[in-house]
Amino acid sequence: MVWIPGGEFAMGSDRADAFPHERPAHRVRVSGFWMDETEVTNAQFRRFAEATGYVTTAERKPDWDELKKQVPPDTPKPPDEMLVAGALVFTPPDHAVPLDDMGQWWSWVPGANWRHPRGPDSSIEGLDDHPVVQVSWDDATAYAKWAGRRLPTEAEWEYAARGGLDGRHFVWGDEEYSEQRPQCNAWQGEFPQRNTVRDGFSRSAPVRSFPPNGYGLFDMAGNVWEWCADWYRHDTYARRAAVGRVVIDPIGPSSSFDPEMPFMPARVMRGGSFLCHPSYCASYRPCARRGNSPDTGTEHIGFRCARSAGK
Repeated sequence: MVWIPGGEFAMGSDRADAFPHERPAHRVRVSGFWMDETEVTNAQFRRFAEATGYVTTAERKPDWDELKKQVPPDTPKPPDEMLVAGALVFTPPDHAVPLDDMGQWWSWVPGANWRHPRGPDSSIEGLDDHPVVQVSWDDATAYAKWAGRRLPTEAEWEYAARGGLDGRHFVWGDEEYSEQRPQCNAWQGEFPQRNTVRDGFSRSAPVRSFPPNGYGLFDMAGNVWEWCADWYRHDTYARRAAVGRVVIDPIGPSSSFDPEMPFMPARVMRGGSFLCHPSYCASYRPCARRGNSPDTGTEHIGFRCARSAGK
């Protein structure tokens, strides 16, 4: 782990390209803490699973009684053949598609899980140093507890990601992302149908494939999204800014709400992934944030752990 010295910073962004839920920028102070140098890898997660016998969310059959709490009341029950263990897998189309419909490039694949990220015919053999994916927030929390750690708060994550570059647009400074000289593992080409793989990675990259930030942390931009401890609310920053003073060690709201997904509780994800592209989300920015259901795992979601000082 890497020691992250405490300090104050501008959390969020007021730039024109920031999404509404990333605004406004507001002052936050965090205490010093420890953070994993890299995302948790397949090798690390395997040691946890073998030591505990833990079965991840994607390896269990979905419970419709629980799932229906996250969707509108009149949503019909899916066919029984769909209610099987599995996960979402990135499935690129062969032509341009509307970028407001993620269903065009995500497919539910039975048998997809952390051991088989793209389905039962895939494997993590030879990928020990890649970040583990297809892990839910619940899975990440279970691993962190086993490791004597915890998930970082959203404020800790962004502070650490900035690496001391307060107010800069990216973890590497203000230079725009370059498809010719990629600064992180993101998408090059035309999203989602054509990836030129200029950075050498069509999906996840081994941890430490790109230079670390100012705190010595790797992949705080791109590669895979990372779970944080906080509940997600679209208006968290507006509520904080209304207080009008520096917020100290925020732990997030007490409950979740997103008007675009009003029935689904969500936890915060940070950092963007190998699917980020300027035409779509550009979420390799340190202020970028998104919410997702705690029981969701996909091919581009992973995590890293934190630990409080003195623990």
